[in-house]
Amino acid sequence: MTTADPQPQPVAAKPQALPRSAYRAFSPITTRWMDNDVYGHVNNVVYYSWFDTAVNAHLIEQGVLDIHNGETIGLVVETQCNYFAPLAFPQTIEAGIRVAHRGSSSVRYEVGLFAQGEELTAARGHFVHVYVNKVTRRPQPLPSQFIQVLETLS
Repeated sequence: MTTADPQPQPVAAKPQALPRSAYRAFSPITTRWMDNDVYGHVNNVVYYSWFDTAVNAHLIEQGVLDIHNGETIGLVVETQCNYFAPLAFPQTIEAGIRVAHRGSSSVRYEVGLFAQGEELTAARGHFVHVYVNKVTRRPQPLPSQFIQVLETLS
């Protein structure tokens, strides 16, 4: 191997479905007819909107995110999902959330999507929000009330 050759990367462990106990808060999501694709299951892009819905709904319900009048917004800078079992309309999904990492202005949320009543995730993934000033789009530190809510998800 020459110095220009890339170093071999370690093989990552195969992602596994997780149980409900891995998550701290849950919210129901109702599937819609339009969520299904021609293969008869929810299309992969819908899962990412569910991630956003679950996290932002929780933050709004807890009173720390005001999407209309607040000065701070969260921008998604990274996202990923692993799929373990199909979901389809008509089905109620239960989204579990937790915080895996918190920086001064960023949060890595992990989301598990469960078919209603199932113990293991049908899909799980993460996304990272960087919280910025709505006008300047520059990162800003998370307020203490926001951090308190995040700590309940850790």
